[in-house]
Amino acid sequence: MLLQLNNIFKWVHSGGQRVFLLKDINLEVREGEFISIMGPSGSGKSTLLNVIGMLDTFDEGEYQFLDEPVHSLKEKYRANLYKEYIGFVFQSYHLLDELTVKENLEMPLLYKKLRGTERKAMVADMLDRFNIVGKKDLFPAQLSGGQQQLVGVARALISNPKLILADEPTGNLNSKQGEEIMELFKELNDEGVTIIQVTHSEKNAEYGSRIINLLDGRMI
Repeated sequence: MLLQLNNIFKWVHSGGQRVFLLKDINLEVREGEFISIMGPSGSGKSTLLNVIGMLDTFDEGEYQFLDEPVHSLKEKYRANLYKEYIGFVFQSYHLLDELTVKENLEMPLLYKKLRGTERKAMVADMLDRFNIVGKKDLFPAQLSGGQQQLVGVARALISNPKLILADEPTGNLNSKQGEEIMELFKELNDEGVTIIQVTHSEKNAEYGSRIINLLDGRMI
C-alpha cells in the first residue's frame, strides 16, 4: 500500500461556523495506480491533493504514507518524506522565473546531496527525454505555455518520485499539448509511477484506472 487516508476531516472557521473542506475521506492507493479526482469547483479536489502531498494539514483523521504516520510526524520529517517520494505538477507551472530551464530542473536535486556531475547528468537526461535541450538556457517567460508545462513535468520527474500529484495538468494547454502530457503520464504509469490527477476533463480522467468523485468535500 502506498498511502491510506482514514476519516480525514479538514475545516475552516467562518462566522463562528465550521465550514468543511474535506469530510470523512477514506482512501487507499496502491503502488502503480492512476487515479483521477473529479468534481465541481469548490468540491475539495485541490485540497485533497494538497493533503495527500503533505502541503496542507488536516484537522482530524489519520494518514499513512509508506507506513509512516504523516499525521504525527514533525514538519521537517514530513517535508523530507514528500521531497523524497512525491513530484508535483501544477496547472500554473510554478517554475521559478529567475532561473533558466536547466536551473529549474536542477532545483529538486539540490537537497539530495548528489554530486554536481550526477545532477548535471540527470538534468541532461530530462532535457533529452522531453526534447527541450535547445531551451535549457531560456527563462520560463521565454517559453510557450506548453513548453513551460513540459518543464514542470520534467522537474516533477527528475528525482524519480513514487507518486506524481497533478492539479489540472493540462488546464492551460491546447488540446494537442494536453494530449501529449496525458500520454506522457500514461507512459510513466506503465513504468510503475503512481499518479493522482485532479481534472475537469472526462477525456483526461479516462487515462486513469479509477475515478474518485468529490462533492462538498465528500467522496460520492
